[in-house]
Amino acid sequence: MTNTHLKTVEQRLLWLSHWMIHHANHIRPKVDGIKVGGHQASSASMVSIMTALYFSALRPEDRVAVKPHASPIFHAMQYLMGNQTRDKLENFRGYGGVQSYPSRTKDVDDVDFSTGSVGLGVGITALAAMVQDYITAKDWGAGAPAGRMVALVGDAEMDEGNVYEVLQEGWKNNLRNTWWIIDYNRQSLDGIVREGLFERIEKIFDAFGWDVVRVKYGTLQRAAFAEPGGEALRTWIDACPNAEYSALTYMGGAVWRERLMNDLGDQGDVTALIERRSDRDLADLMENLGGNCVETLAETFAAIDHDRPTCFLAYTIKGWGTPIAGHKDNHGGLMTKAQMADWQAHMRVPEGQEWDPLATVADPDAFKTFLAQVPFFAQGTRRHADARLAVPQIALDTSRDISTQMAFGKILDDLARGDSDLAARILTTSPDVTGTTGLGPWVNRRNLFARTEQKDAFIEHRIPSTAKWNFSPEGQHIELGIAEMNLMLLLGAAGLAHSLWGKRLIPIGTLYDPFVSRGLDALNYACYQDARFLLVGTPSGVTLAPEGGAHQSLATPLIGMSQDGLAAFEPAFADELAVIMEWAFDYLQREGEGDPDERTWLRDETGGSVYLRLTTKPLEQPGKRADDAFRQGAIDGAYWLRPPGPGCEVVIAYQGAVADEAIAAAGMIAGLRRDVAVLAVTSADRLNAGWTAAQRERTRGNAKAQSHIEQLFATLPPHCTLVTVIDGHPATLGWLGSVVGHRTVPLGVEHFGQTGTIGDLYRHHGIDARAIADRVAALTPGRRIMA
Repeated sequence: MTNTHLKTVEQRLLWLSHWMIHHANHIRPKVDGIKVGGHQASSASMVSIMTALYFSALRPEDRVAVKPHASPIFHAMQYLMGNQTRDKLENFRGYGGVQSYPSRTKDVDDVDFSTGSVGLGVGITALAAMVQDYITAKDWGAGAPAGRMVALVGDAEMDEGNVYEVLQEGWKNNLRNTWWIIDYNRQSLDGIVREGLFERIEKIFDAFGWDVVRVKYGTLQRAAFAEPGGEALRTWIDACPNAEYSALTYMGGAVWRERLMNDLGDQGDVTALIERRSDRDLADLMENLGGNCVETLAETFAAIDHDRPTCFLAYTIKGWGTPIAGHKDNHGGLMTKAQMADWQAHMRVPEGQEWDPLATVADPDAFKTFLAQVPFFAQGTRRHADARLAVPQIALDTSRDISTQMAFGKILDDLARGDSDLAARILTTSPDVTGTTGLGPWVNRRNLFARTEQKDAFIEHRIPSTAKWNFSPEGQHIELGIAEMNLMLLLGAAGLAHSLWGKRLIPIGTLYDPFVSRGLDALNYACYQDARFLLVGTPSGVTLAPEGGAHQSLATPLIGMSQDGLAAFEPAFADELAVIMEWAFDYLQREGEGDPDERTWLRDETGGSVYLRLTTKPLEQPGKRADDAFRQGAIDGAYWLRPPGPGCEVVIAYQGAVADEAIAAAGMIAGLRRDVAVLAVTSADRLNAGWTAAQRERTRGNAKAQSHIEQLFATLPPHCTLVTVIDGHPATLGWLGSVVGHRTVPLGVEHFGQTGTIGDLYRHHGIDARAIADRVAALTPGRRIMA
């Protein structure tokens, strides 16, 4: 009876998903005339897999990343279970409707991991399994629900390089409790998957310690193979090229018969096997691959009785069960209205009952009873929560020259020495640059994580080393290989711990700032899920002078400004960093829904992730500062280091490591321009976000709405010139002149750097004190600076 109900679920999901897509493309009014799309064929190839998985194999503690193009199946499934509404299905891919690809933040149904950028949803499941091991190894992790992390994988996703980076990282960390189920329909957007490719992919999985389970034949095929002549049929199926199998599927039973009789006919038993079946039955037999057989899949999943990582290679037909099955153009194709009408009759869905979840169900009461007992859905929505952690006061000795990277390390070291609840929940990670990004002292005190103890051989042999690398279940650092995509995916998984496992983590990831760009897709993916983490890019800019252009970041300040869900800071001084980190540790935990703060018009109550762009350049510190204006200004994005006078002619606004150059330049022009001011910018991102938000508020009729930067500039005279400077792209601060309408001279780095000293490169790019002063002299009215 269970298999009967599974088959009913499968057919209901197949119909509802395809009707949803058809409605969006052919029935719902089109305003702009553009195709809506929806991937009918890709959904069809996944329907049996998702039916067997969700309605037979999974338990509430399991988590799934759904293949992006199977989104309609997922939403149809949630609709069937009462977790999604008809109006949102009717508005599929429309404003406020169910999303094109499953989204934790945009969809109302129970999405575990957002997907969309292919390959990333695959990878995050393995890294989530590592985070799960980390949590359950801790005393405070007792009671956390531990399950399998499952990825539903499109076969073309296996072309993504990040997938193989994850496989290697998983092997290094003794990965377990991870399933990857590959929808092997052998068709991608532009054509057919190459012959023999997956034999090589299987070898890769095997090399990294995964079990590989082929799900190739369905129950009909296996029964046929047991008949006289069946082995010859199996041999023919195994030898048939992918493109040929797809074409024959599309053409149907009569063509199958002709081809099989030509290739296998006049062989007695084989001929009889074929002749015993009608054209329809023969087509059903040939299309009954393992991945399209819900009974076979349920049995296969149930047979796994271990926690080893497992790859299921599920052979499927793209477009299975529909008129477009097998056609090489079906990836972006849609059934026509005529095809849908014929298919509706074939599926026996009465006109007017297209949206009825139970249409065509023979025994609705028995079916409802079955659905009510499906384990995966038994606990309802599986979003957890955890209490916010108190943030201890963060203070730092600023009596000597120090870089922001060194200050970052000292702040973490101080936390490691203490016993705060916050420190206990910090998880640090880095892609093979732990020691060179300021994490060394933290790791020495809090150790590295592994499920089993691993002692540092250098300590055992009493060999002097600054690094004390002991691994233990209590360790609080996960060391990664050089793969920035893995770093961002791990931060994404750990940053969802409060929701996935009900145990809050404070993830901190460090990397060299130029390589933020290398992991950018996965960073965007993590932010899209509303994961919460602290990302530290250090060292940064051409200030990393001896390393040359390949290690000098130009664009990362603009990335910080443009990335949604990420508040970007670039402090110059240690006390600024201390204030920002104390704020950030609380900001990571906020999940409010209130209105924007009228002081800044920033939506700080909603929380988010934080990006710190730091440097190894030591700076003389400004002395002890504890006034509220400084502290709040550092958080809001800027404060006056030297306030403007009433006749201010020049403002030098800087961000980050060039603070000393900006301050020196202000001294050089102090006698030549009136009331020179210096603006310390800690976050161009927050200044810009507040400015644009205040403008939107004024548009709504609130004429008094003023952002933080507008308040700072309110007293500047109109003739004042702004000179902005940053070790990064000048556009980061160049917009400041638009706030009130001041002439602006933006300075920064626009071209690849090279090796040299900091002084050499600052002079080369025109961001040293002399260059700043020369620009002021040349481009603003007043006396020139004497050489």
